[in-house]
Amino acid sequence: MKKRKLGNSSLWVTELGLGCMSIGTEEKRAREIIETALDEGINYFDTADLYDFGMNEKIVGAALKDVREKVIIATKVGNRWNPDKTGWAWDPSKSYIKEAVKQSLKRLGTDYIDLYQLHGGTIEDRIDETIEAFDELKSEGFIRYYGISSIRPNVIREYVKKSHIVSVMMQYSILDRRPEEEALPYLYEHGISVVTRGPLAKGLLSDKMLEKISSKGYPDYSQEELLKVLPSLKEKLAGQRSFTEIALQYNLAHPAVATVAAGASSPEQVRSNASAVRSQELTEEEVTLIKEISKAGQFKEHR
Repeated sequence: MKKRKLGNSSLWVTELGLGCMSIGTEEKRAREIIETALDEGINYFDTADLYDFGMNEKIVGAALKDVREKVIIATKVGNRWNPDKTGWAWDPSKSYIKEAVKQSLKRLGTDYIDLYQLHGGTIEDRIDETIEAFDELKSEGFIRYYGISSIRPNVIREYVKKSHIVSVMMQYSILDRRPEEEALPYLYEHGISVVTRGPLAKGLLSDKMLEKISSKGYPDYSQEELLKVLPSLKEKLAGQRSFTEIALQYNLAHPAVATVAAGASSPEQVRSNASAVRSQELTEEEVTLIKEISKAGQFKEHR
């Protein structure tokens, strides 16, 4: 599987990564998903301390223990579970980050984290303090690089100006093209890579698209709009290709994108996604057609 450089780091990530949130807590099944990803050549695994109260990190770390030096483990910090585990609070403080990383390292069973990401962020945060925490963790050898997971334009700009982030994780798909107007060009200009999530838009951009349409619609689309847009996309683009191919290749068509961290709840989904990423790239004409049929969208809040 092809690899792309992650920002200005020394990390080369496969074009398809595994978003580990969906692998579940049944260890045998979860390991099968991760091992399938390894068999498909995937080297980027994205988890978070928030997932399953840390159990996700434990499963991911154990499954990757024997290939630790060959893979890139990314995890996230900033969401702090309440003592009774009924919810969590946002805590981007230096003291919490520097303590939380030790717990993540312990659960992952590793001495270092390749990519440590702030799991959110607001403009009201003490951003300088947060950056200081990440810079210290890097100098101390606990993490190799750091990034943020955010779709907020005002937060992204602050970190680009003030920090040494190498990546930004954000939701991006044919049905959520909000990053295209400003985020993707801005990050590309500054040599910062994008790790995308939600490329299949909860299954709407798969061959089961019509089964996935609900009355809730999807961000900028009503149910009625989806019933028009999705069949049109499939008719004019799919042909002999699966729509999963179209969806994942659309993400990879933008030069700012380093890897698509697609979730998977079964080995079959991993194989399907891997096949899609290995398929033929979209032509300029196909990309243009997708943009004509779908909505451009824009981030209206957090300016």
